[in-house]
Amino acid sequence: METERFEDLTLSKELQKAVRDLGFEEMTPIQAKTIPLILEGKDVIGQAQTGTGKTLAFGLPLLESLHSRTKKPQALVLCPTRELAIQVAEELQRVLRHKREITILPVYGGQPIDRQIRTLKAGAQVVIGTPGRTIDHIKRGTLNLDAAKMVVLDEADEMLNMGFIDDVEEILQHVSRERQTLLFSATMPRPILDLTRRYQRAPEFIKVVHKQLTVPNVEQAYFEVREASKLDVLCRVIDMYGLKSSLVFCNMKRRVDDVVMQLEARGYPAQGLHGDMTQPQRTHAMDRFKHNRTEILVATDVAARGLDIDNIEAVFNYDLPQDEEYYVHRIGRTARAGKSGQAFSFVVGREVYKLQEIEEYASTKITRKSIPSVADIEEVKTFQFLEKVRKVIDTGGLERYGRVMEPLLEEDYTSLDIAAALLKLAMDEEGKDYMKETDLMAEQDRIRNRKKKTGRRSFSPRRRR
Repeated sequence: METERFEDLTLSKELQKAVRDLGFEEMTPIQAKTIPLILEGKDVIGQAQTGTGKTLAFGLPLLESLHSRTKKPQALVLCPTRELAIQVAEELQRVLRHKREITILPVYGGQPIDRQIRTLKAGAQVVIGTPGRTIDHIKRGTLNLDAAKMVVLDEADEMLNMGFIDDVEEILQHVSRERQTLLFSATMPRPILDLTRRYQRAPEFIKVVHKQLTVPNVEQAYFEVREASKLDVLCRVIDMYGLKSSLVFCNMKRRVDDVVMQLEARGYPAQGLHGDMTQPQRTHAMDRFKHNRTEILVATDVAARGLDIDNIEAVFNYDLPQDEEYYVHRIGRTARAGKSGQAFSFVVGREVYKLQEIEEYASTKITRKSIPSVADIEEVKTFQFLEKVRKVIDTGGLERYGRVMEPLLEEDYTSLDIAAALLKLAMDEEGKDYMKETDLMAEQDRIRNRKKKTGRRSFSPRRRR
C-alpha cells in the first residue's frame, strides 16, 4: 500500500517535526511514489512537471542520509539555473529548522566565489549548484566530492537544453561510483535516457502525469503582494467585492490558525479547517460556513476535501498551491450550481513563474489586478449604499419620515443638504471600524509610493496594540 502521509515515513524525529511545523500533511503523487524508494537507497528516475513537489521528494531522503559530524559534502544537487539552485536551497533550509548542525551551500555564477570558498572550507554537507560553477570549484580544488554518496540531477532536460550535459558528465566522474543517483526531469529525451543508462544502477522509473482537469468558468485574477501584506489585501478585496462567503486556501496548518486569528481580530467572522482538528471540530466549522453563520473558511487542501457547498462567492489562494492540479480543484469550489464565482491568487516575488506554470497547465488566463485602495473601497461602499437608498425610495412608504424632515426644510436647508448629511452619518457608522484598519493601510500605501518616487528606504509604522 502506497504511503500518502508524511507522518508514515521512516524519518528522524527532527525532520518529522519540521514537516509538521511547516504544515505539510499529504504527499503529492511524485513524493508518495519516490520517497520510500530513495529511503531504501535505490536509484530513481522521476518524471514529473515543475511544481509537483519534487524538491521535497528528493530533499527529505537526502537530508535523512546526512551525518552532521562529517563536514565534507555528502550530497550534491545540480540545477540548470541559479534561481532554481536558490529555490532548492531555501526549501531544504526550511526543513532543517531542527537540525542546525547541517550546512547547505548554493554555488552559482554571479555571486563572489570567495564567499563560497570560505563556506566550503568551513564545512558544508550539501552543495546545490549550477554545473558551470560546480566545475569551477572542482578545478580549483575547493570542492571535493569523495565523500558524496548522493547526487541529484534536478530538471535534467533543462540542463540538456542549456548545453550542460557534458558538464554534468564531467562532474559525475568526480563522485564515487557507489553513490545513489537521482534524476528528475519533466521530459525524457534520448540523451537523458542515455545518461541514466551510463550513470545509474538499476533505477526505478516513476512517471507522474497530471490528470486532465476542466477549469470552471470562474473569473480568475492575481495580486502581486508582499508576504507581510497578504492579510491587508485579503481584507481589502473582501470589502471591495462585498463578499459574504469566501474560501481561503493556505498550504500549512499553522498558517490557517494564524489567518483565522488575525481575521477575527479585525472583525471578520472566520473559521479554520485543517488536519489537526478532530472530526467533530471540522464538521462544526463546515456547518457554520455552509449555513452562513461565518463568512470566511480558511482551509488546507487536505481538510477541504469533500467540501460540497454551492454558495461560495470567491476562492482565495492565500498561498499558491504546490501542485498545479490543486489550483484547479481549489477554484472549482466556487461558481457551482450555475452561479458565478471569482478566484483570487496572491503572488509573492518569484512565485509569478509558478503562476505561469499554472496557466500553462490549466490552459487558462489569470489576469493581474491592482490592489484596491482605501478610496476604491469607499467608492464601492457608497455606491452600494445608494443602491439601497434607491430600493427604499422605489418601495415607498416614506411619508412618516418625510414629515420628520420638514422642520429642517423650514430652516433653509435644502433637501440635497439633508440627504448628504444623512449619507455621511450612515457611511461613518457603517465604516467606523473599517476605517481604523484602513487608516494604517493608507499610510502604508503612502510610504510605498514615496519609496518608489524617491528610491529611498522608509520605515513602516508599527501597528498599535
